[in-house]
Amino acid sequence: MRLLLSLQSPPGAVQEAVEVALDAGYRHVDCAYFYQNEAEIGAALQKKLGEGRLKRDELYVVSKLWNSFHAPQDVKPAFLKSLTMLKLDYLDLYLMHSPMGFPDQSPTKSSSPSLFSWQAMEKLVDEGLVKSMGVSNFNVSQLERLLSVCRIKPAANQVKACDWAASELHL
Repeated sequence: MRLLLSLQSPPGAVQEAVEVALDAGYRHVDCAYFYQNEAEIGAALQKKLGEGRLKRDELYVVSKLWNSFHAPQDVKPAFLKSLTMLKLDYLDLYLMHSPMGFPDQSPTKSSSPSLFSWQAMEKLVDEGLVKSMGVSNFNVSQLERLLSVCRIKPAANQVKACDWAASELHL
């Protein structure tokens, strides 16, 4: 399965890149709220799915819960915004982008431990909106803490894969 990543590209570039990638056989699309490109990816997916040469179940689409949406009441609205921009009915994998949320300037938002965010994400699986859940940028101790209390175990831990990141991951 070929993987296409795109991070904060110029307007229009992402849609074109995704269309070309899908035509070339790419089937794994990695998105995130932070990348600010889900609308363009959604436009490309809608166009290619609409042409009938590609089926939804042939794709593996991933997005991530951004750090400012870790409060449990913010998880589903953030997810639904991503899903709407991607023009999809479900995601194959939804990752928690980071182990801890950011405090926000708004009085209704605050930093929230990853366990509470995870529990809110589990409800997305229960509702059939997400097939699998995972984490991103978790080190071993953070992952062990989550595994000790979660109901649905992470299907993936997306991590940096370079020599200088090994110490961060406690490998």
